[in-house]
Amino acid sequence: MILVNNPGSWSHIYPPLEHAPWHGLTPTDLVFPFFLFAVGNAMAFVLPRLQQAGDSVFWRKVLKRSVLIFLIGFILNWWPFFGHTEEGISFRPWTSAANPGSGIRIMGVLQRIAICYLFASVMIYYLQPKRAFFAGMLILLLYWLACLAGNPADPFSIGGWFGTAAVDLPLLGEAHLYHGEGVPFDPEGLASTAPAIVSVIFGYLAGEYIRVKGKSFEMVTGLFIAGTVLLATGYCWDLVFPVNKKIWTSSFTVATSGLAFIVLATMIYLIELKGNRGVWTRFFDVFGKNPLFVFALSAFLPETLALLRFGNGENPWSILYSGVYAKLPGDPRLGSLIFALTVIAFMWAVCYLLDKRKIYIKV
Repeated sequence: MILVNNPGSWSHIYPPLEHAPWHGLTPTDLVFPFFLFAVGNAMAFVLPRLQQAGDSVFWRKVLKRSVLIFLIGFILNWWPFFGHTEEGISFRPWTSAANPGSGIRIMGVLQRIAICYLFASVMIYYLQPKRAFFAGMLILLLYWLACLAGNPADPFSIGGWFGTAAVDLPLLGEAHLYHGEGVPFDPEGLASTAPAIVSVIFGYLAGEYIRVKGKSFEMVTGLFIAGTVLLATGYCWDLVFPVNKKIWTSSFTVATSGLAFIVLATMIYLIELKGNRGVWTRFFDVFGKNPLFVFALSAFLPETLALLRFGNGENPWSILYSGVYAKLPGDPRLGSLIFALTVIAFMWAVCYLLDKRKIYIKV
């Protein structure tokens, strides 16, 4: 997410680091569903303790975590609370007086994670894994039917998709939706969050299977077979319900969950069973110790630096790119990518220092 969200220039990006324009799948489109899958996977190792502690502890923990994650994402959307205008620096209002269709976006990546975590936790806690799986399948089927009930001529287009007009606009308001597609449309809106909950459920089922079976070739084989079946199912479904991240179609949920199963099985085989550990695993371990913090920092830092403007209107973030990375010879996309890798290196260094001092920021 840090790599994709922090290029030197949004005009110079290699195709694999961009989202699919609409239907289809790129490596970048896998990041978010894999993140939700990982949330569910980790949940499988925590939820048994909450079940033993009882309902009151479960609700207190889950509600607190969900609210905090949602608020962090929402505050990052509003941050910095002040911005540059023709009159100077002024407060960013909830809704623009000059343009009522513009305002502070409510939803986002962390907000969706919070909602998915909350609903998936409740479903698994009360329904148990088997019934939660069937409930998840029902959600995917109902979402498909809801999409078909949109514009009959083109129900899976940005204009024909039911979610914006029927759910997101009435509940969130035009001013508080994402406008990056040229129209009010939120790729992390409420309507498309429903099938994303199932990504967490799939992650939980994988984690529960690992917990029960233990580290064995049988377990890895089971994960790989399940992933292959889900991947094939998702792309068969794609024939009538296109794989699409921006409206998080049911086929997208199933296909990306299948890929997550396969990747997880491969990593367990290489790292846990074959013992292939080294510098590369330690690199990712550092990020894994403070994942929420480093993601929030990667959004907070450039937005904060944007407040510091010099005579030419540039800020330290843009000056660094234009003064150094944009001048690298060759394809301008290379300089943009190296800038993003530099951001990752900086974030890693911050996480490394925190890990070295045993500082772990959790919610």
